[in-house]
Amino acid sequence: MFDLLTATQNYAFTVALGLMLVIAVMEGVASFVGAGLSDFLDSMLPDLEVDVGLDVGAVDASPSAFTRFLGWLRVGRVPMLILMIIFLTAFGLIGLVLQSAVHGVFGGYLPGWIAVVPATFLALPVVRVLGAALAYVMPNDETDAVSEASFIGRIAVITLGAASLGSPAEAKLTDEHGHTHYVMVEPDTESAEFPQGTAVLLTEQHGAVFKGILSSNEALQDVV
Repeated sequence: MFDLLTATQNYAFTVALGLMLVIAVMEGVASFVGAGLSDFLDSMLPDLEVDVGLDVGAVDASPSAFTRFLGWLRVGRVPMLILMIIFLTAFGLIGLVLQSAVHGVFGGYLPGWIAVVPATFLALPVVRVLGAALAYVMPNDETDAVSEASFIGRIAVITLGAASLGSPAEAKLTDEHGHTHYVMVEPDTESAEFPQGTAVLLTEQHGAVFKGILSSNEALQDVV
């Protein structure tokens, strides 16, 4: 087992498992001081389910392949931190099992850059399946089912990166029940840009991405 973990061809899988443990420990420690990593790492495109009520008249109403892929992985339905831990665990274990099987048959390991390919593709369905299962048991403030159409007219605050037309960024909003949601937001004009911390009024939804305009009314800012 030690040889399997320390073989240079398996470094990617060993590092993935080690990183998973580090993230889990850091989240546990951070939770004691009231600043869990989940709030920071829930920054990877949540609420990406494609809305069936699309504006068919809009040219860019169809979500991109990347957006659909993230929705397929349950990003936005389950905290990003949990999905990351699932992926790292599945990737590491699948890779080591694969390399162990290859070594048992051929007496040697696959080159690392080759082994990571099947390990990655096999880990992604694991993320989807476990993410779907966890979505049913997560706290309501993460997975409460509300219509995304109800987000129109609400204020969202950019939480990571900067949003520009064609390059949406994550934003955080609170629904009418007081539950937190994360959505992808981009401005509705090419000249506008929303840096981190900007309050944005959501005006319309195109697939998994919301269009927004700069909010200047502080009274409407229902998100901290």
